Amino acid sequence: MLTGVVLALCVIGLVMVMSASSVVSQARYGNSWVYVQRQIMWTVLGLVAFYVATRFDYRKLQPLSLPLMAITAVLLVVVFVPGIGVSASGSARWVGVGPFTFQPSELAKLALAIFTAGLVVRRADAISDWRMVLRPALIVLVLVGVLIMKQPDMGTTIVISMIVGAVLFAGGVEMRQLLPVAGVAAVAGTILAFAAPYRRARLLAFLDPFADAGNTGYQAVQSLIALGSGGLFGVGLGAGRQKWLFLPNAHTDFIFSVIGEELGLVGALIVVALLATFGVLGYRAAVRAPDRFGYLLAVAITTWIVGQGVINIGAAVGLLPITGVPLPFVSFGGSALLFTMAAAGVLVNISREGAGDRSRSRRAARPAPSAR
Repeated sequence: MLTGVVLALCVIGLVMVMSASSVVSQARYGNSWVYVQRQIMWTVLGLVAFYVATRFDYRKLQPLSLPLMAITAVLLVVVFVPGIGVSASGSARWVGVGPFTFQPSELAKLALAIFTAGLVVRRADAISDWRMVLRPALIVLVLVGVLIMKQPDMGTTIVISMIVGAVLFAGGVEMRQLLPVAGVAAVAGTILAFAAPYRRARLLAFLDPFADAGNTGYQAVQSLIALGSGGLFGVGLGAGRQKWLFLPNAHTDFIFSVIGEELGLVGALIVVALLATFGVLGYRAAVRAPDRFGYLLAVAITTWIVGQGVINIGAAVGLLPITGVPLPFVSFGGSALLFTMAAAGVLVNISREGAGDRSRSRRAARPAPSAR
């Protein structure tokens, strides 16, 4: 079922990227198919990563957590090195050459999930000692968060904080330790949101986007127009008007708005239902995981993907400030899709191992046939 949900979201993503990106692709490259061709390439790579992750024993990831975290930290620094790091629109988030680039911050989500889960498992006997579990987890989170904020990318910083927080909570760290940390994080997030002019403008626009609909509130207003134009069944696939350079980032951050316009409330609710189903199945896989590392890793991955989906959709419908995080499996984006697919493969792996473990337990519990 998890595999089916992931594949359904990927198919919806390919179709909607083809529709949402056609105009901007034609305007930039003189070819309507550039973005969808890239998305197809990354989807194929993502499916390979998904398949490998489903077959690779997730338990072997635990001893790799420290090296993976170190590699991720190095890559997060490399993005600022001239000639290696790639900048676009004032952000330094990519490493690579030409169209073959990826965001180390996307790898950081998976690396932090594995690292924090491994840390809690290794030090389970000292879970109540904040110096043994909470402190090292927060140190790594802050270091990674600082590097990501320097790119700058506050949306991803929020997501990685959710991942680490979910693992610590599920791992048994006491609330009297977590609540002060959450309070400090909320204050720090508010300060950072108002520190940069563009983030402050986004936050103020969220409170009343129509107060400055032609400037700071433009994205939010155009997103609401797209959603409102769709009605119950939409204007038809490919027939949307907002993607004609009215709605910025229609194929990335605001692809949900295009779904709502072209497929209507029904299409939008299907996407929401698929993400909700992924969440239910993911947390069920966590509860049924055969070991503690699998349990915590499943919690981390599910919280990451569902939480990121909530942030993206919340921004599109005006319930949350715009942060620029993609819609998992659906938005255009190579490295985001690749590492999300790899993480989903790990989740399927944990689910399969849990199902196999329950099956073996049931067979062992059956009474032996009586001899005649």
